[in-house]
Amino acid sequence: MNILPFIISGLGIGAVYALSGVGLVVLFRATGVLNFAFGAFGAIGAHCAWQLLEWKLPLVVAIPAAVAVSTAISFLYGRVFAPVLSHRDIVVRAVGTLAPALILIAIMGVIWGELPRRLQFPTDQMFVSIFAVRLTFTRIIAIILAVVMVVAITLLLTRTRLGLDMRALANDRDLSAILGVRILYTETAAWIITGIFSGLAGLLLADLVRLQGTFLTLLVIPAVAAAILGQLQSLWQTAVAGILIGITEAALTPIAWVSPYRAAAPFVIALIAVTIQGGTAKAALKDR
Repeated sequence: MNILPFIISGLGIGAVYALSGVGLVVLFRATGVLNFAFGAFGAIGAHCAWQLLEWKLPLVVAIPAAVAVSTAISFLYGRVFAPVLSHRDIVVRAVGTLAPALILIAIMGVIWGELPRRLQFPTDQMFVSIFAVRLTFTRIIAIILAVVMVVAITLLLTRTRLGLDMRALANDRDLSAILGVRILYTETAAWIITGIFSGLAGLLLADLVRLQGTFLTLLVIPAVAAAILGQLQSLWQTAVAGILIGITEAALTPIAWVSPYRAAAPFVIALIAVTIQGGTAKAALKDR
């Protein structure tokens, strides 16, 4: 059984998971919110891109429009609704993001239905051969984009005032307010950033797999797993975890008795990681 084509194919999907996981971690570090609506934000943006292409608008218009829609919805929630829950328990804040996810699923169902579609990019027809396996330019772009976005966010967090405010906010919200950090401005910026990530991830997944509201909304599942593997802190660990999850899912595809359950791979990987991390932490406490 030759699983190499599946592994190479999994690189592209893994890059999307990496993008998604990093988008979740950026928001969580700044606001303490685990955004379960991340996939839905990307899904409606991807649907808007598909609709614009159906109306014969060029791709250079459809792609920015899709990212803009995802970002605008994320901004709206972060500016209007998230502050209402900002002082609630972390679980309540996370559950609160389920409401926009469910609303967006309903809207997409009414407007576009649940019929699976696919976005088609010109880069789907271009490829390079690696070990006699074709790797499309779309997958290469996904990998490059994941790396570039992680580098950009790392520089943002370490080299700018906004990044400093985000890191301060993650440590102590009330103390940050006393020290003059612009809480609402900083949190809104984090929601805008995660909206951009969701828009890009939604477009890529709609091309690499399929365009379907419920399916793209569930993109958040492997993204959360990648974020957990990154301990909801490390951007690079999250990105690497996302790529490994994508490769693992793809590698399980040709195994007949496992293939129907490969979607559970992110949960299994995250569970193992959490167990190992928990055991390591206990051992460190005993040594003290």
